Amino acid sequence: MFTLKTLKFCFALISAVFLSLPASQAQTVRLGQAISESQLSNFDLVAGPDGSGFPAGSGTAKAGKAVFDSKCAACHAANGEGVSGNTKLVGGDIHSEGNPLRTVGSYWPYASTLFDFIRRAMPANAPKSLSGEEVYQVTAYLLFLNDIIDEEEILNKESLTEVQMPNKDGFVDLSHLH
Repeated sequence: MFTLKTLKFCFALISAVFLSLPASQAQTVRLGQAISESQLSNFDLVAGPDGSGFPAGSGTAKAGKAVFDSKCAACHAANGEGVSGNTKLVGGDIHSEGNPLRTVGSYWPYASTLFDFIRRAMPANAPKSLSGEEVYQVTAYLLFLNDIIDEEEILNKESLTEVQMPNKDGFVDLSHLH
């Protein structure tokens, strides 16, 4: 069992060895391999609330149903009702007396946040595998299921930022404090 004195000694020894290395030797340590620009292109697909980072494409809820049925329904059920509380996408009430059920319609402040999450994390068994077109379609379908947009409304880079989410005022922006 290590005592505080033993830990301090080990830390001092490791520090002394590291600091005694020539600077050139410390800089030649190589871990992994370099990544190319093409490998980086899909790494961070952030889509912001202002429309930055959205891919080309568009979709409607009608088209999104087919994508949802084939790639999402296994976890989220046929109409987004979910197979557990964590997979429920429709309904919910953020102002309920008990634990609120956070769903697309009750919790998410921006449609772009939903789009971004689907694009980077879904489906859970194959993240980032949906095309830009499919992400627009699934996003439109989920917004339709939550009575936020019409079934025929075309969702794209421009229209997505115009969607008014029910809980858009439910968050406090503290980003200016940094």
